[in-house]
Amino acid sequence: MYGFEALTFNIHGGYLEAIVRGHRAGLLTTADYNNLCQCENLDDIKMHLSATKYGSYLQNEPSPLHTTTIVEKCTLKLVDDYKHMLCQATEPMSTFLEYIRYGHMIDNVVLIVTGTLHERDVQELIEKCHPLGMFDSIATLAVAQNMRELYRLVLVDTPLAPYFSECLTSEDLDDMNIEIMRNTLYKAYLEDFYKFCQKLGGATAEIMSDLLAFEADRRAVNITINSIGTELTREDRKKLYSNFGLLYPYGHEELAICEDIDQVRGVMEKYPPYQAIFSKMSYGESQMLDKAFYEEEVRRLCLAFEQQFHYGVFFAYMRLREQEIRNLMWISECVAQNQKSRIHDSVVYMF
Repeated sequence: MYGFEALTFNIHGGYLEAIVRGHRAGLLTTADYNNLCQCENLDDIKMHLSATKYGSYLQNEPSPLHTTTIVEKCTLKLVDDYKHMLCQATEPMSTFLEYIRYGHMIDNVVLIVTGTLHERDVQELIEKCHPLGMFDSIATLAVAQNMRELYRLVLVDTPLAPYFSECLTSEDLDDMNIEIMRNTLYKAYLEDFYKFCQKLGGATAEIMSDLLAFEADRRAVNITINSIGTELTREDRKKLYSNFGLLYPYGHEELAICEDIDQVRGVMEKYPPYQAIFSKMSYGESQMLDKAFYEEEVRRLCLAFEQQFHYGVFFAYMRLREQEIRNLMWISECVAQNQKSRIHDSVVYMF
């Protein structure tokens, strides 16, 4: 569904949309994955990737290779693509691209705070952070003892500051509180991103509403499953669900009272788009759920490229590239540990 954006979109967005569609053409195909699955060692993987967009990033890496090296170099490609697009973008596209980073910022904050809690070296933790989620004061996160200090000392000057309003408590940071903080931040971030996309209107609002609603629903399901058997109350659980999506509000009411995976399944099967996901699982198991959600997400992301004149393609490309890096990490680990029979367990094919 188009408004009048088709008349003016190409003035500022035409070049970048062409660039991102070119990047999309460089994503690995099913044939590439089939070839990667035949590799005997990590050098074979490097040799195959030399014919793809990752070739220039891996060409100077000496043997023996490690999985972390492959993942680092592939992530560097993603970061370079993102920075190039951000440099060329004008408002409101530049704000839209900034929003894509905020999820990684939240993950980095949680990683550093959790690592510090378990007395890990800060420098070692910073090396594990996602490069898209880095900000200037990230190293000083380690000094915070509770949420208020975390906000006052570090996060007040970052784009995450508005999302912390619901997290500010004086409770000491422990594993449970940190996980609640992560989900509260993600809720605020997704709701803010959703409102921003609605404000943009047109095809961007239509496509991004669907993608963000799916993300919100997936997080609601994961929060429910992960909180089964913990001291998190039904009301606390419900507070972590985003206030939009296909499950909002009646699905959230039902998920909040679920006490095992089969009850979650019973709720989700009432919603046709999610019925197919849960039909792939047998009763009582949740191991395949992540992969089923990733497959559904990839299908929706690929559909975003079927329309023109909208910003959803930038979000879709970044997510597809991240999924591709997860696939490469899994394949590399399986090859390195001589577990090739398990390669297909977690690879999500795209095209």
